[in-house]
Amino acid sequence: MSVRERREREYAHRHQLIIDTARRLAETDGWSAVTTRRLADTIEYSQPVLYSHFKEGKDAIVGAVALQGFDELAALLREARESTNEPGTALHRVAHAYTEFALANPALYDAMFMLSSTLRFGEADTPAVLEAAFQELYSAVAEVTGGEDLETCTEAIWSALHGLVTLLRSGRLRPGHHAARLDLLLDRFTFKD
Repeated sequence: MSVRERREREYAHRHQLIIDTARRLAETDGWSAVTTRRLADTIEYSQPVLYSHFKEGKDAIVGAVALQGFDELAALLREARESTNEPGTALHRVAHAYTEFALANPALYDAMFMLSSTLRFGEADTPAVLEAAFQELYSAVAEVTGGEDLETCTEAIWSALHGLVTLLRSGRLRPGHHAARLDLLLDRFTFKD
């Protein structure tokens, strides 16, 4: 292996270490506890090393964590969607997988959807992993919609799922009724001609 290849591998390893450490700290102590100083201390590198990987500092690190989350979410939604051949069942499985992911990974979900970010959906420069996650939900919605605008229907269902997750996480909904609420919501969003 050449010196250049070794340096590139070390750089990639350090880059991933920063992302993984930020995610772990956020899951343990919340995003407010994730600072470049704390990250540098935890991974035993200087703050300038962090900035050499993430010039915009914490916001860029949060964005990198979010991208990793979207990749994981897309895979999970794909698995849920492909786990059935029954008409109309895929959307229920995808929606349940989405909400379970959000509830199991609160800090990651916050990085993906709640914290300030430069990541945008529906733009020319939307990262492929964001599009992949949306596409899985879109494909599940396509199985149950009629002649409606499919993209808008998908955005409406996604918004409703996000709202349920947010209200559930904040303790605003009765405990123990999550599955019933989710199924009721999805039954109402079944668009047939």
